Amino acid sequence: MILVTGATGHLGTAVLQTLLQNTPTTQLAALVRDVQKAAALQAQGVSIRVGTYGDPAALDRAMQGIEQVLLISGGGEEEALQEHKNVVDAAKRAGVQCIAYTSRALKDPSTLVNELMGRHFDTEAYIQASGLPHILFRNILYMDVLPLFTGPNVLETGINLPAGAGQVSFALRRDMGEAIANVLLERNFTSRTYHFTGSETYSFHDVAAALTEASGKQVRYTPVEDEAFAAGMRQRGLPELAIERTIGFLTDIKNGQESEVSLDLATVLGRQPTSLREGVKQLYKL
Repeated sequence: MILVTGATGHLGTAVLQTLLQNTPTTQLAALVRDVQKAAALQAQGVSIRVGTYGDPAALDRAMQGIEQVLLISGGGEEEALQEHKNVVDAAKRAGVQCIAYTSRALKDPSTLVNELMGRHFDTEAYIQASGLPHILFRNILYMDVLPLFTGPNVLETGINLPAGAGQVSFALRRDMGEAIANVLLERNFTSRTYHFTGSETYSFHDVAAALTEASGKQVRYTPVEDEAFAAGMRQRGLPELAIERTIGFLTDIKNGQESEVSLDLATVLGRQPTSLREGVKQLYKL
């Protein structure tokens, strides 16, 4: 059986969508916090395991009968690294044959401004030290977050971010989920790493151009300074920690951390990932 953690989240849903199309539901299990949110999965025959990354006993129960486990990284909480370790430990105790982890494709983890991203590489190291056969999915920034960066009124306001001319090889979460599922379905338990990125890089100038083309309205990207951006976030009532992390994220983009390009995603999909032009149409409903 394959156990997908975080199964009712965005990425977990995308992974399970492909798994459900290509393998019997009797071979699929889902770890969820809330069984009610998993009602549709349960109705399709997926085995529902209830628990959290912070509950080792629940994780031990969830791992019973599991051959592969996909650990979808948790949120930005301080305890996220320990929770990831809990999942790895439970997998090892249960004799799971392979653990996969959704990490991040970043050029130089040692120079990250957004230090929160470091937990991904600490988790990778813990998995490698566990001795378990493992698959690391180093995923680029989801194209799906663009509306969060640009704001809901981007066609009127334009894009105003402290990201300079930084380039990102954006890819849709849906494409990554499909590729992850394809790899899991191979049931190849040799340790390896995939870099799932788009096939080319884009700046926010390119995002603005794609929005202009799709909407018929002129959209411009204006790089702004950190302080001006932070002031705008404060006016919207956002907490200082959120402001600091957002600016750190965008500074890493400016510094080229998200600009890696790999053919892995296209190879595993058997086609080119969704382009920025097509992705923008879908994400902004244009």
